[in-house]
Amino acid sequence: MRSNENRAASARLVLLVAALSACVSAPEPPRAQAAAAIPQKPIPGRPQPTTNTWPIRPVANPPLPYRDIDQNETPPPALVSVVRNLGQSFRGKVGIAVRRIGADWTVAWNGTSLFPQQSVSKLWVSMTFLDAVDRGKLRITDTTTITRNDLTLFHQPTAALVAQNGGWTTSYSDLMRRAMTQSDNTANDTLLRAVGGPEAVRGFLARRMIKDIRFGPGERLLQSATAGLDWRQDYAIGRNFYAARAKLPMAVRQKALDNYLASPPDGAAPSSIVQALAKLKQNDMLSPASSRLLLSIMSEAKTGPQRIKGGVPPGWSYLHKTGTGQDLPPRSTGFNDIGIMTAPDGTSYAVAVMIGSTTVGIPERWALMQAVAKAVVANHEPR
Repeated sequence: MRSNENRAASARLVLLVAALSACVSAPEPPRAQAAAAIPQKPIPGRPQPTTNTWPIRPVANPPLPYRDIDQNETPPPALVSVVRNLGQSFRGKVGIAVRRIGADWTVAWNGTSLFPQQSVSKLWVSMTFLDAVDRGKLRITDTTTITRNDLTLFHQPTAALVAQNGGWTTSYSDLMRRAMTQSDNTANDTLLRAVGGPEAVRGFLARRMIKDIRFGPGERLLQSATAGLDWRQDYAIGRNFYAARAKLPMAVRQKALDNYLASPPDGAAPSSIVQALAKLKQNDMLSPASSRLLLSIMSEAKTGPQRIKGGVPPGWSYLHKTGTGQDLPPRSTGFNDIGIMTAPDGTSYAVAVMIGSTTVGIPERWALMQAVAKAVVANHEPR
């Protein structure tokens, strides 16, 4: 019986995605606790001077002036309906949020639930670093040296550079680009140490009045605890971490993953993420110069081309950050994409799709994310 139900749910999702390629179904009235339109008033920005001197590649659609308020204050009913249907049809725990930047609404499914961010959290590290630059505490041109003792685990292309040279010196600007465009864990943790560790990131989010976004203990401690291990630095070398994880009893791994998913230390609410993205676009997270820099870097992201980006049509732009958690077959966790879609007329939407856990394959996850992008496009109302 369960397999029949699963096949029916998958069929519904496939049909919904196919329909979005051409049009959006007739609107249905929103229901409580499903996809909801959440009004969120912006907080006035406070532009600051910056010492940022790193060359910035131009962004196709620059940040909107903070006071440029859109007249479309009510979300399209069809968008509410589609987001709800996508959330209901997906086999797994998923959170979806869409916020029109400059308007006063957010459409969400499970928008206030906490989902594991994984590498989405690198965005907050870069913001905290650039905030320190804005305040004159750090300079992006400063350099640092990474050694074997600084290496983390999983995706870290910088490890090869460290191994070749017995240590590697580079600028913070380079590390930020590697963290945001390649999702390099060692580059990100190096930036995290420079700003003062996890507490500095939490403090930055609190000062910007961003609630329901947690920041974990750093990549090494977060990933080892999720797997059921206590961190050892030799896990950073080669495939030592994978080998140690594979030796654990399955019951230990399952309990550790269950504990992580029950209350993720890096958990975040999709509605809070799109609020923060909107504030970044409107220069209310960082100075205008630092905002432009970070948005430019996000536009160069190499990860997740078939996630939300795969549903963004020609003429629109998309800048983003992905996140991917650990698998314990048949479960996959923390499969995420968050970013800003911009229409040809300059209207922008902050979008977040966060899959906390699921047993469906990657193509079906891609289809869900792309369907959200297509729904935004299909329901776009020009200024």
